[in-house]
Amino acid sequence: MADTPGLNHPDSIDSQDPNQHPDEKKPKSRRPANTAFRQQRLKAWQPILTPKTVLPLFFAIGIIFAPIGGGLLYASRAVQEISIDYSHCQTDAPISPETAAVPSSAYEHYFGKGNTTWGEDDRRPRWSRRNLTEEEKTFDGVPFKYDVYLCQLEFTIENEMKGPVYFYYRLTNFYQNHRRYAKSFNIDQLGGKAVSESSVHSSDCTPLTTAVDPRDGVKKPYYPCGLAANSVFNDTFGNPVRVGAANDPVPYLMSNKSIAWNSDKELYGKSKYNLATDVIPPPNWEGRYPNGYTADRYPDLVEDESFQVWMRLAGLPTFSKLAQKSNDNMPEGKYQLNITSFFNVTEYGGTKSIVISTGTVMGGRNPFLGIAYVVVGGICVVLGALFLVTHLVKPRKLGDHTYLSWNNVGAHSGPSDGVLAGDRP
Repeated sequence: MADTPGLNHPDSIDSQDPNQHPDEKKPKSRRPANTAFRQQRLKAWQPILTPKTVLPLFFAIGIIFAPIGGGLLYASRAVQEISIDYSHCQTDAPISPETAAVPSSAYEHYFGKGNTTWGEDDRRPRWSRRNLTEEEKTFDGVPFKYDVYLCQLEFTIENEMKGPVYFYYRLTNFYQNHRRYAKSFNIDQLGGKAVSESSVHSSDCTPLTTAVDPRDGVKKPYYPCGLAANSVFNDTFGNPVRVGAANDPVPYLMSNKSIAWNSDKELYGKSKYNLATDVIPPPNWEGRYPNGYTADRYPDLVEDESFQVWMRLAGLPTFSKLAQKSNDNMPEGKYQLNITSFFNVTEYGGTKSIVISTGTVMGGRNPFLGIAYVVVGGICVVLGALFLVTHLVKPRKLGDHTYLSWNNVGAHSGPSDGVLAGDRP
């Protein structure tokens, strides 16, 4: 039966016209807007790799990378460096004044061709040790709380080291990148704010946040709080002294100033605490401050660049941190270095070393980057030559991409899309 004129069928087109139902709310559509971006119709570059485009790319990468790698290797080899592991000086070195050669596995040196006037025995570092007397066992003039020893190293600088000369300490198997360790500090406290005991107790400094001050029995925050500050490297290094020359022993003066980055220095501010009464030292600082902080003896984190260097946490378990430096040339000769050893690395199976090194515009001695560039450049040249020979000896017939079906207006979609027109049956 035909529809009655004048009546709208519920499925008719007219019934779907929104103008026929002005009072009804228009349904929201989830269809994206009809734009080139929303409908993914933007033009895109679709490269087609051919020998004509790929082979020049291989050779270009090889020609660029190989010289860069050679330059990096040359810069690395120009760095003069000596490193000595003194982790076991306390147990293996003889008691002074007797000395012994450092094990060959505990030192490395790079002086290029070196100076032929130095024999092999002269090149090999020597060490000795002795316990400190009560008069010597002080830290900044105050008696140190725990037993410490002095490690005396003797080493040879074969060629004059051009300034600036950098003095690093290197630690192994020390994980500053552990998540709990890396977040264990309070940036407001380091910036100088007098953070309350309750705020420190609930901060990221856990588990070293607060403790009871034995002087008055009041619970106070550690300053500075956290694992990172508590474990600061605290071996002290004297100036290397040139010995064995015609003159009296001559110290090579080095400084621990201007060793921190300016961006790190900006993070520290003068503390608003009354350090003598409001806070207490972290547990590992008790040897330096056996009676707690006093009005005339407290840490100045703004000026303590060694602390600032330590607090820039390393990303790997083996790392070197700058301890001191000098802008003067370091003459060749025999040197003696005294190290007061406070930092115990044997408890966790680590090692500690000193590194005396020069630098270049590319930094310190690190041949890895240069080797990587040379290897990548060499591989690209070899592959480019191999592909070129293959293309010349047995070339592969290439289709004309202008005949690809999606480039033809009105092409039908289907399983033949993407097939070259000349390849269709």
